Parts: sequence; structure tokens; C-alpha cells
Amino acid sequence: MDIAIQFEIEQETRRLQSAVRSFFDNFSVGTFLNRSGIRKLKGASPLTVFEAIFMLAFRGQNFYRGIVLNEQLPFQKDAAYELLENPRYNWRQFLLRLAMRVISVIELLTSEEREKVLIADDSNYDRDRSKKVELLARIFDHNSGKYLKGFKVLTLGWCDGVTFLPLDFILKSSANVANRIQGIIKKNLDKRTCGYKRRQEAMTKSTEALEVMVKRAMALGVRADYLLMDSWFCFASLMAKLAAHLPVICMTKDIASNFYRYQDVPLRLGTLYQGCIRSLWPKSMRLIIKNIYL
Repeated sequence: MDIAIQFEIEQETRRLQSAVRSFFDNFSVGTFLNRSGIRKLKGASPLTVFEAIFMLAFRGQNFYRGIVLNEQLPFQKDAAYELLENPRYNWRQFLLRLAMRVISVIELLTSEEREKVLIADDSNYDRDRSKKVELLARIFDHNSGKYLKGFKVLTLGWCDGVTFLPLDFILKSSANVANRIQGIIKKNLDKRTCGYKRRQEAMTKSTEALEVMVKRAMALGVRADYLLMDSWFCFASLMAKLAAHLPVICMTKDIASNFYRYQDVPLRLGTLYQGCIRSLWPKSMRLIIKNIYL
């Protein structure tokens, strides 16, 4: 490799490390790790190992090349595996605390009148080539209308219209035992640990877990004006539970058993939608909307 190119790569690496360490210091990452039960037992400190794993995304490296094969790290690969696999480490609390710290800085720099929202969404995590991943399941992809091997990632985030920050997430398997390709591998986990609770949580329905995620974030002090969701979460029972915590804005779907009250008359969504088009919008706009939805 050319000496000039090698020198430029080394300089960029140093700048990146400096920026990451500055962020870790300013936002008390080491303190939040400690408060979340992620503490040093032997060998390298959790902060050192976490920083090396954190840097992988910015260097464009995977775990195997950046950690396992990297002989320049001040720790062995076992320390990294221990950090990620320890069932007693409360990573959820760490993520929430760090997000709250970042939110507090953002709110100092923005107007109090700016609306803040929570956003709930789920997406597919495709593991089609995997066979023995713990709790691997067949999940239904609503976009393709087919089943795939992998997980659903249920995410709750905070947004002020400019910045989006993840607050909590659940890697969902299937609540249906028949759809699970693999079960729980570590059978002897202490039921008091975060790892055991995470595994049990992965086998529940997304609609059951969402309210718990919202309550957990708000209990820690997250402030939001609304909760935004798509039509997948539009169930009357779930909407009623979530509305008890904060106003909900949700895409709706025309379900035969769901009725909406308009001028004291219960109407299905399709009927209400057609009535609003006829009464509120001019004919030209009605034709545009009709063509879009057809």
C-alpha cells in the first residue's frame, strides 16, 4: 500500500477515535454502563470493549474482522463475547439513560414550542441463511405477503422533527410455538436476569409489549406530545391502552368489526372516508384522491 494512503488512513482513524472518546466523555457513557450493571470483573474495562465494538460501524467492519481477527486491541475476543452475552447486563436501561442524556442536550438547543413525538414501528430482520440462531422463527412479511426466517424488530423512538433517537427495542420471535424454528438454547438462565426476561419478552405479541415500552420510557422522564404509529397497531383495545398515557396518531385500516362515531352515528372507516370526500373536498380533489387509492 502507498505510504501516503496508509498515513491518511491512520490519521482518519485517530480523528475518529478522538471524536468517539469526546462523545463518550461528554455524555457519560462509562457512568451509564456502570449504573446499568455493566461493570468490570476481570481484564479490560467494559468501556474499552464497548468503544471498540462501537467503532465497527464507523470503520465499515464486521465483528469478525474488527474484533476477532484484530490483534491490535488491548483485549482478547473472549472479553467482547462476554460483554455481549452476559445475561445480567441491563442494556435496555443503558440505552434509555443515554438517550435521555442526548435528549436533554437537544432540548436546550431547540424551542420549547417544538412538538416532540414517540414513534413506534416494527421491521423485519431477515436471517434466511441461519439455522440454529436462538428463537429463530418464521415471520410474516406484510410487504411481500410471504413468510421468511428471522425476527421482527419492534422499536420505540423519540423525534422532534429533525432528530430521531431510539429509546427501546425488542427482537421479536413468534408468539406461536409452531412458527419457532429454534427454542431457548440456554435453559438454566436465572429468571431474575435481564437475559431471561428478554427471551420471554421475545415470545409475546408486539401489541402486548408496546404499552410496556411506552410506560417504561415515560417513567424515566421522556416527554412527548403524541405517539405516532402505522396501521399495523390500529386495534381498538391497544389504542385505548396507549391513549391513557398520551394522545395517539395512527394510520387506520378498514376492519369490519371497527366502527368510528361521527355525529353520534357509528360508521365503518370506508363509509366515513367516502362521506368526508363528498362533503368536504371539491370534485377535482376527489378525483385525484380516488385515482391515488385505486
